[in-house]
Amino acid sequence: MDILKSFISLLALINPVGAIPFFMSLTANQSDVERRRTIRIAAISVFCVIAITTLLGQQIISFFGISVGSLEVGGGIIMLLMAINMLNAQIGNSRSTPEERHEAEQKDNIAVVPLAIPLLTGPGAISTTIIYAAGSAHWYDRISLVAIGAVLAAICFFSLRLAEPIARWVGRTGINIGTRLMGLMLSALAVEFIVDGLKALLPNLK
Repeated sequence: MDILKSFISLLALINPVGAIPFFMSLTANQSDVERRRTIRIAAISVFCVIAITTLLGQQIISFFGISVGSLEVGGGIIMLLMAINMLNAQIGNSRSTPEERHEAEQKDNIAVVPLAIPLLTGPGAISTTIIYAAGSAHWYDRISLVAIGAVLAAICFFSLRLAEPIARWVGRTGINIGTRLMGLMLSALAVEFIVDGLKALLPNLK
């Protein structure tokens, strides 16, 4: 398993900097203590989602009779749709719909849903983690994937903790530029996933 590639693809999918405007909107009425608690719970939830998906994801898809090749194609399509939205500097409805975002603004506790799931770790991140875990040749590859989850959770924590300084420093334009760059990388990874999935499902394509 290519650890660097796994890290970059999951970082592009989670895109904590791109989530800053949404986070600031959701926590506008929270005190500093409440905001810190929200950030802490969201970061822990991100780690838990990646760790659980790494360790149990393959068993879950096997239970439903889904092959890794099918998941690669489906996950690649989701990633491509997300990448297109990111290239347009949009969150996109594959993570959360406008109705869900409006409902979230009315909730007192938004750390787990919708901040951690599905805004940060949405369908794209979950399916990608399962695919990388399924492609792990050794047990320590999965441990590496869990460690990547811990690093990504830390990045989410510090990005959201520094949301206001980041928003002031780079501005909306800077966040949009970063989101578009992440979208560009994600689109390339999505194409690789789709091609690998099609090769697994249709061996004659090799």
